Amino acid sequence: MTSQLSSQARAGAATRTSTRNGRSIPLGAMAVASVLLAGDATAQQTDPRVRVVPHTAEAFGPDPVYSDTMYDYQAQLDIYGAKHLNPTQRPLLELGSDMYGAGPLRRGGTPLGGTNLLIPQLLLYGDLRAASGFNSVDDDEGGTVAARLNLDVDLKLTATERIHATFRPLENDGVLTRFDFAADTSTFDQNFSAIPVALFFEGDLGAIVGGLAGRAAPFDLPVAAGLMPLVFHNGTWLEDAFTGAAFTIPARNSAALDWSNYDISFFVGFDKVSHGASPAIGETGQLAGVNAFIEAYGGYVEAGYAYVGDDSEADQSYHSYAVSFSKRYGTFISNSLRYVGAVSAGSALAPGGHLLLLENSLITSRPSTVVPYLNLFAGFDRPVSAARDPGAGGVLRNTGLSFEPDAVTALPALTATAQDAVGGALGLNLLGSSFDRQLVVEVAGSYPLVESPGLPGEQVAFGVRAQRTLTNAIILRADGMYGHRKDLGTISGVRLELRHKF
Repeated sequence: MTSQLSSQARAGAATRTSTRNGRSIPLGAMAVASVLLAGDATAQQTDPRVRVVPHTAEAFGPDPVYSDTMYDYQAQLDIYGAKHLNPTQRPLLELGSDMYGAGPLRRGGTPLGGTNLLIPQLLLYGDLRAASGFNSVDDDEGGTVAARLNLDVDLKLTATERIHATFRPLENDGVLTRFDFAADTSTFDQNFSAIPVALFFEGDLGAIVGGLAGRAAPFDLPVAAGLMPLVFHNGTWLEDAFTGAAFTIPARNSAALDWSNYDISFFVGFDKVSHGASPAIGETGQLAGVNAFIEAYGGYVEAGYAYVGDDSEADQSYHSYAVSFSKRYGTFISNSLRYVGAVSAGSALAPGGHLLLLENSLITSRPSTVVPYLNLFAGFDRPVSAARDPGAGGVLRNTGLSFEPDAVTALPALTATAQDAVGGALGLNLLGSSFDRQLVVEVAGSYPLVESPGLPGEQVAFGVRAQRTLTNAIILRADGMYGHRKDLGTISGVRLELRHKF
């Protein structure tokens, strides 16, 4: 039966016809003709300039040889089979899930919904910085031995929500427990505190709403509230911890503006705002602002505005602005251009001024380990940050080593206010091939545009820093500086620090 049906099918295919140019052509023959006609058309459409290149050994040579040694199959297997755990410092306390645990996560609870699982985890971690230094400021010499203990308590509730607190038990209001000594005197200053320097909640409102509604998160909206630290524009514009709230509209894009990705953060501070005019105004100052992060124009843009209020009789309120643009130009230089400005919104005592920062790092043949840099600044009138913790130093803190303060041993530094001054820092940052050591050498200076009590004349300094990891948890660091300040005398200092991270 099968053979008979196959014969009939072949016969039917042969007898089915199609009409072309008034002639009946069997469909099977038409298919063959179509192929032949297509071949003829291809031959007719070939560009007459095309020619066949004969094969030569130069055109197709043997595969390259990447090694003089024989193929080592064991080395290839070791890529997958010879893995090992690297030594990792564990937190002081781990309750619930391990921070670096192996294997599957344990099953989470559903009191917040089936899409926002509750997996509690309590971690206690931080670092201990013990340092000793000897400083000289205009022939006033003295030494210090001090320690700073940073304790972070992290209570993770879900994958997106947590409560975080930071304690510094060996200091009180920025003053560390320390032993100071000079030629004929010595004092021991005890400063202890159990008050947190940060205590806040952060999470994703979309995940919370989705979990309570029993569905996937309908939107993304990161939020935070409490005594929280905020850092914008690499700490130049805002670096402070204050009592307030913040939220972010994340992961947006704009085809019209050619922005591939951008986030917008809104924040407000009610208390403990380190006011730009004076940290003492923190009890009466407020802060409200917005900051945008934009990936566009072949680089990275950050722009922010804040209103910094003051309820005191002096009314040193002001508007604060900041714009930054970072970009890598070819294989030559990485550059960040920053502007920080303040315009008075209150009395004549309110700060007002403008600061331009130009941060450059040259790209060498070893871009990860040999990094020359040149940072320049120009300050006009009285530029200030929107909010700045006193321990963070002046607005020029990131310009160079010689402008960076040291809260542990009080290593001297150049005037970092940028008030009516220009200057910069030229240095070389050398890192070990495995990033276990660092050496930085630098020369920095500042020149006043207008004489002022804070900067009566030019200042210049030489600084050096060396760091080395001793174990996966211990770092040894040494710093030294020497500077000359016109009409203010010379400054110098050395320090040695041992830092244990846990």
